[in-house]
Amino acid sequence: MQTIFNRKIADSYKNNSQKIRVLTEAWVKNEIFCPNCGSIISEYENNKPVGDFYCQNCSEDYELKSKKKSMGKKIVDGAYSTMIQRLKSQKNPNFFFLNYDLKNYEIINFAVIPKHFFIPEIIEKRKPLSKNARRAGWVGCNILLQSIPQSGKVFYIKDRKKEDKNQILKNWKKTLFLREQQKTELRGWTLDIMKCIDKLNKKEFNLNEVYDFKNMLRCKYPKNKHIEDKIRQQLQFLRDEGYLKFINPGKYKLTE
Repeated sequence: MQTIFNRKIADSYKNNSQKIRVLTEAWVKNEIFCPNCGSIISEYENNKPVGDFYCQNCSEDYELKSKKKSMGKKIVDGAYSTMIQRLKSQKNPNFFFLNYDLKNYEIINFAVIPKHFFIPEIIEKRKPLSKNARRAGWVGCNILLQSIPQSGKVFYIKDRKKEDKNQILKNWKKTLFLREQQKTELRGWTLDIMKCIDKLNKKEFNLNEVYDFKNMLRCKYPKNKHIEDKIRQQLQFLRDEGYLKFINPGKYKLTE
């Protein structure tokens, strides 16, 4: 996998945003494989509503977002209403996120976020455009990357270091069970517990350490009067799905 853009293919473009679009899309098409099955990916025609790329083998769709320097905490996206509508449909694509160093034409990070990590709460509604703007009243959105669990960011390249293909495929498959959770609130609970585990920043942890987040969870789910029961239920679910391993009563371990 090359980590440098082929800048020659954009020599004929004067506009910097057009150059970046051409460079990033060409790089993804030539270097990136489908994380779901490992096959090559193909590029959709311009302005295709379901995404930018797709896999002919397994039919997964991908939309590309690029950003200079750091991935940061959020990424600007399109219309808020369109995004929320897509999250409720079966055609919501997975997202490729690429950040680059334009000075050296080098990829710093490249990751895919599976579509099952996208729920309405990670979409931030921006302020409407002013009445003097060309699209007055239009409302855009941001994707809140910091609201996505670490396991929802499957890196191909991280801090300029390439990841092993087999590990990428393994990391992708690790969370596919989330697609079976049709109700957004149930998936939201699971993602929240996954984020709590992330905050512990350790491979092994005990139940009481997760209970320490109960006040935060109670604020988020004020109607739930049995927070500790819900925490245990979610840990059991994550264990049954192979995301966690049960070591002994009240103690868990993240699977590799």
